[in-house]
Amino acid sequence: MQDHRQLRVWKHAHDLAIRVRRATGNFPATGYGSLQSQAVRAAESIVFNIAEGCGAESPREFARYLDISIKSSFELEAECELAKDYGVLADDAWEDLDASIISTRRMLFALRKKVLLSPHARRVARREAAPS
Repeated sequence: MQDHRQLRVWKHAHDLAIRVRRATGNFPATGYGSLQSQAVRAAESIVFNIAEGCGAESPREFARYLDISIKSSFELEAECELAKDYGVLADDAWEDLDASIISTRRMLFALRKKVLLSPHARRVARREAAPS
């Protein structure tokens, strides 16, 4: 168990979620509410799953939460691109958010790999793979 606030990726994801909420807050009142809501939800899901994973009982369980965050980052990327293509998210805002989403996802992949390569995770994996 660890403090999620100490993780660089959590700080990065937290900042991203705030920026997504601000960027999508300018969407037109009608016609784009569900896209705005989904984008914010996906961005917040990244943050929440990192935090929840920090309370996991094993590295493998923590890695599962990081997987969910990674998947949410792909969802968020698609939602932001769609918003750009609809013309409700400016190109420069999209480029900034997209770069941050990709950067966050790379950090998540790296942390997931590190978590799964931890000595404890390797011991558990060997134990689970052993014939009964």
